[in-house]
Amino acid sequence: MISLNNIMIMRGSQVLLRDVSLVLHKGQRTGVIGRNGCGKTSLFRVLDGELPIEEGELFIPSGLRIASMAQETPGSSRTALEFVLDAHLEFRRLEEEMLQAEESGDDNRLAHLHSEFEAIDAYDITHRAETLLSGLGFSTEQFSNPISSFSGGWRVRLNLAAALMCPSDLLLLDEPTNHLDLEATVWLEQWLQQYQGTILLISHDRTFLDSVIDNVISFEGDGLDLYKGNYSAYEKQRGERLALQQAMFEKQQRRRAEIEDFVRRFRVKASKAKQAQSRLKELGRMQDIAPAHIDSPFKFQFPDPGTLPAYLLQLEKLAIGFDAPLVENITLSIRSESRIGLLGFNGSGKSTLLKVLSGQLEAMAGDINESKKLKLGYFAQHQVDELDSHATPMQLLQKVDQKCTEQEIRNFLGGFDFRGGRVDEKIGIFSGGEKARLALAKIAWQKPNLLLLDEPTNHLDLEMVHALTVALQEFKGAMIIVSHDRHLLVNTVDEFYSIHQGVFSEFSGNLADYEKWLSQQAKLEDSPAGNNKEIVKLDKKEMRQQAAARRQRLAPLSLREKELEKQMEKTQKRLKQLEELLADETLYDESRKQQLNEFLLEQGKCSSDLKVSEEQWLEVQEEIAEFE
Repeated sequence: MISLNNIMIMRGSQVLLRDVSLVLHKGQRTGVIGRNGCGKTSLFRVLDGELPIEEGELFIPSGLRIASMAQETPGSSRTALEFVLDAHLEFRRLEEEMLQAEESGDDNRLAHLHSEFEAIDAYDITHRAETLLSGLGFSTEQFSNPISSFSGGWRVRLNLAAALMCPSDLLLLDEPTNHLDLEATVWLEQWLQQYQGTILLISHDRTFLDSVIDNVISFEGDGLDLYKGNYSAYEKQRGERLALQQAMFEKQQRRRAEIEDFVRRFRVKASKAKQAQSRLKELGRMQDIAPAHIDSPFKFQFPDPGTLPAYLLQLEKLAIGFDAPLVENITLSIRSESRIGLLGFNGSGKSTLLKVLSGQLEAMAGDINESKKLKLGYFAQHQVDELDSHATPMQLLQKVDQKCTEQEIRNFLGGFDFRGGRVDEKIGIFSGGEKARLALAKIAWQKPNLLLLDEPTNHLDLEMVHALTVALQEFKGAMIIVSHDRHLLVNTVDEFYSIHQGVFSEFSGNLADYEKWLSQQAKLEDSPAGNNKEIVKLDKKEMRQQAAARRQRLAPLSLREKELEKQMEKTQKRLKQLEELLADETLYDESRKQQLNEFLLEQGKCSSDLKVSEEQWLEVQEEIAEFE
């Protein structure tokens, strides 16, 4: 048991936590959440003994083994595998002492050390390290590469592997998914579910949190609030608490109305794809969790891109890569309403494809036919790093559009929580999260009609990720997203494409199907057959056959669904006409009283009919869901 009693934590002259008391029980799995800069990492540093407390008492049981992710890894000639093995200090100690005993010929000492070696299962330790590296996306060839050869993102993965390798009773993980792809994120989630110790986890990935944690510590002002349950349970509890505050009530109601309107619009045009139905359910859940985010400092929209051509991009037999093609024969039509999620293992070519589409990289073969009205908005980590550090947020957006007034820019930046004097500060002093928000603001300010987003949630906190999700839901243009954030994908895209073993193809399932395939792949690699490097292929033919059988079973329900959607669309159209008619002031003259009454009666009937149709439509959706 770890206890904090009336502690104070400061960063410079800023008080992060004041008079905070908290108890962490053995085996507890806790998500630590709060806005960027609130003190989450500082709390971890206190628990890890790196930062002193200003006041109060901190009790940590003697002998408690703590493992945490290092924030930086200097380049060295140590290989990736050696680096991960180094984290197991007991293994390295025994290894050194055994070498000394062998050199001195001390057989008794050597026998004793072999016994200790077996006690920590050290003969299997290299395999465990290799498993960690593989799970986090390293290829076998990379195991022997020196640390100095890896980029910053890959060194973060090495730090994570080292933390998992180190025997521990308390595991402190600060944004472990920041530089992971979806596949590595799913693997880490499964690994943590098997971990036997206590976990403290900082993450902006709500799906990841929901799967791993059973408690939430939330930074509220300079205090901490503890909630039982996972992140979704926290949202519900916090929303209920905020609803009791009268000042928040009206804001909550307005946000509920906005989401209800979006869900209704989506219902009418929802495709029949399985992932679209899943997204619809998630949108309904978002309506319920909206109150938990009502005090968020972030609220922005991607401006309406205006007139949209039917097709924005047409890819014909595209080949992408560097010295040799990563992927060939990519053929894809990107329509004005396309909302695509790209799936695939790290290094498969997802980010490379976005670079090619954005013009950052030349295609190796094939054609890209662009609409004359195409206007791209491209987000990637290097875009964040390339922001002019000497400019201010105001100057950054003024350079994009010199016609807008300073007040218009201030109002826009306020939605990204750049307010007051912050809009005139130099970008160079901003944190990674602030720069990421500013890069997104710049893209939105350009009014794109096609968004290319490569891991847009990295370095954002949960509130900003939520605001980005809502903004993408309402975006009128097309988008292609690469992300490890499953909640973002489920709520913003309608179709998935995968890149696997150099092949680009449509993935007809949803994210749950993809996770099942990942699990199947992991089981194969753990089996003896995995040594032969056999790979489970995404069986497109089998998936098409399954989809056809499902469509046949769903045919009657699909027909009813279409009928109801036509009814709702017709009724909504008539309601809009009636609203326009009732807006005519002359209709309220005494001479037109009968006509007014007729319109009001018809409006009431249409509203009632629409409600009945929507309820029937939802019943059909529930029946359809039973087949999924």
